[in-house]
Amino acid sequence: MAQEYKLKVDSLDLRNGEKKEVEVEGIEDGKVLLAKIHDEVHAMSPKCTHYGAPLINGILTGSGRLTCPWHGGDVEDAPALDPIAKFPVTEKNGAVYITAEESVIKANRGKGDLSCSVQGQEKVVIVGGGSGSIGALEGLRKNGFKGAITLISREPYLPIDRTKLSKALIADASKLALHDAAWFKGASVETVTDEVTGVDFSAKSVSTKSGKSFPYSKLILASGGTPKKLPLPGFKDLDNIFVLRTVPDVQAILGAVGESKGKNIVVIGSSFIGMEVANALASGNSVTVVGMEKAPLERVMGAEVGSIFKRILEKNGVKFHMEAGVEKATPLSSSATRVGAVHLKDGTKLDADLVILGVGVSPETSYLSESTLKLEKDGSLKTDQHFRLPSLPDVYAIGDIATYPYHGPGGDGTPTRIEHWNVAQNAGRAAAQHIVKPQSQPKAFIPIFWSALGSQLRYCGNTPNGWDGLVLQGKPAENTFAAFYTKGDTVVAVATMQKDPVMSQSAELMRRGKMPSKRELEDGADVLGISVPAELKI
Repeated sequence: MAQEYKLKVDSLDLRNGEKKEVEVEGIEDGKVLLAKIHDEVHAMSPKCTHYGAPLINGILTGSGRLTCPWHGGDVEDAPALDPIAKFPVTEKNGAVYITAEESVIKANRGKGDLSCSVQGQEKVVIVGGGSGSIGALEGLRKNGFKGAITLISREPYLPIDRTKLSKALIADASKLALHDAAWFKGASVETVTDEVTGVDFSAKSVSTKSGKSFPYSKLILASGGTPKKLPLPGFKDLDNIFVLRTVPDVQAILGAVGESKGKNIVVIGSSFIGMEVANALASGNSVTVVGMEKAPLERVMGAEVGSIFKRILEKNGVKFHMEAGVEKATPLSSSATRVGAVHLKDGTKLDADLVILGVGVSPETSYLSESTLKLEKDGSLKTDQHFRLPSLPDVYAIGDIATYPYHGPGGDGTPTRIEHWNVAQNAGRAAAQHIVKPQSQPKAFIPIFWSALGSQLRYCGNTPNGWDGLVLQGKPAENTFAAFYTKGDTVVAVATMQKDPVMSQSAELMRRGKMPSKRELEDGADVLGISVPAELKI
């Protein structure tokens, strides 16, 4: 039952836009965040419900939007799944009080209730069980959709936080679940474990491997990506060569590593998946990364910043062969079926007890191969700004399979496909909003991702039209930096390490067309010193 709790603060005398974290008397470790917006003070949970980031360091915009200092985004939007708690706050007799339940204060989150009893004949079918699907079904219910929702996924578990697979190699699906079964039941979402084999767009029906058909009034395709493999000798035939996309993939990798460790592990690919898994396996094993670029992540981050990540992983024991081409994989001398070595084109032989491929993903749209739907060259689906297919107004595509018009800085509507967990979730919410409120404006968001590379990397923006300049601030040699990627004089992307909340602030400024220019940054402009206005410009 809710009751009054006194706060350890003298008054509610805050400036507009000011935040203050205060303790709650009588509750061990109990705290709330006070924030003044438009002359009114609000009390709320002090931590983001995603990974627990302290919101005192978050960005409070002129519109009252509060963003996570670690991963950006509204604290009640992607990537956070649960709402923060809000508490009535009053000032009387020279003291400040909130009205709350003790359990809610301790939980640091609100009671997100999407319970729904299905009404009417409308039915949304969602193909895929990733973060985009979660964003879509949450967006549908939050926007008031009362129709039936069916989520079809070929993975034998409820939707998971897929980012933790490569970052932490967690092999227990229950520890990765975004929501439990009771949550889906309460939201009246039917979850189906099956593989979609085709879509009849004329009949508006989805068919599955088990022979079932699922009719829809609206369809959201969120089938994600399929890890690429190497079409080289040995890689199709030998055991202990793995990709990393699912919980069974992690289980297989950890099984091959074994509890005693001490394995020779070759990771092919020096982008995010390859670097994350190499870092996760470095302790107790001999890990070698093979990459085609001059430095890891060069395609996205450039060689100068990529070399920082290389140095960090080298300190953790990871070895690198960069600007290298792979020729073949060969078996152990004692087993004709199990990998024993990876051979590079320069003649180098790398002993390998197991090999992990991190060479990218392809859009998983194979189930559409017999339809009349036109796919892009990479197998993705081109959408409008609502993530709707122009030729099929009742069908939406989100996540890894969607190529959408990017209107962030430097984008100018360029068709872009982005393989970020956060982007998929935002796209799902955007599609849901358009289904329920077709006259609404497109959801404006800046792509954000993060990576575990010894220290936490944060990144916002995108470079569909490339970048030609870099402003690097901080102390890169100490792994503390902010990298501003520019196209001409426009900042199109920002990467940071140990500089929170620079990335989150930059993302909010980008949404509003207020990001400082390259010249201003070179002249010493500080993004944290720029106020974030209310109005959006993308």
